[in-house]
Amino acid sequence: MKLTDAQLAEFDRTGYLFIPECFSREEAAVLRHAADEVYALDREEIWRETTGAPRTAFAAHTYNEAFRRLGAHPRLIEPVEQLLGGRLYMHQFKVNAKAAFEGEVWQWHQDYGTWKRDDDMPEPKAMNISVFLDEVTACNGPLMIIPGSHKVGVLEAGHDLETTSYPLWTLDKATVRRLADEGGILAPTGPAGSLLMFHCNLVHASPPNISPYGRTIVYLSLCEVNNHIRKFERKEWIAHRDFTPIDALPDDCLQELVAAQAQAAE
Repeated sequence: MKLTDAQLAEFDRTGYLFIPECFSREEAAVLRHAADEVYALDREEIWRETTGAPRTAFAAHTYNEAFRRLGAHPRLIEPVEQLLGGRLYMHQFKVNAKAAFEGEVWQWHQDYGTWKRDDDMPEPKAMNISVFLDEVTACNGPLMIIPGSHKVGVLEAGHDLETTSYPLWTLDKATVRRLADEGGILAPTGPAGSLLMFHCNLVHASPPNISPYGRTIVYLSLCEVNNHIRKFERKEWIAHRDFTPIDALPDDCLQELVAAQAQAAE
């Protein structure tokens, strides 16, 4: 999947692109079923809220076939290669849940701020690209972004080790207010199968989900291979060490799983 000149210009200006229904309802259903399978496992890569509800499953592409295929899907790999101008490796793979009534906050942050400080990634030549596995609405803890904030570089941040189960380098309230006054805040919403890609310096967060409707989003953090991390202090399943360029699979790589799931339902 190649981006148009207009899309490239929009990404440069705002720091993100949103493509509703990039994956079919059937493809999204296969991935949603895979998320349920992953969250049912007892593995150290799967982190939970204090209530026990799932929060994040790291590196699911290494132990689940549907997510392995998604991690090399051309609708994800090709546009990021186009934006970054080179081959990619998987820096991080997460399946993030916001369980109904129990999904907790993700504080305001920049992902590259963490990758630079914790992993020694040389430059912000990396990208987040995500796929909605459920409908994401204004009510069930959508990702909030500040358009244009990728232009400000790496911001000063504090290391929050207490608010949630996952440590983040977070931004202070004055910085977020200033950026929001300049660029506003958006929360892309849409049906399962929608795709959101955003620059690794784009400021973003998500609120708690106190609605009765859960939502799950898969995040691939893709890095240009020559920009690979130099520090290896975090777990390998959080910050990957395999810098092999990803070879994209055929566009129909999820269809075999769609057919298998349909047959199993008969």
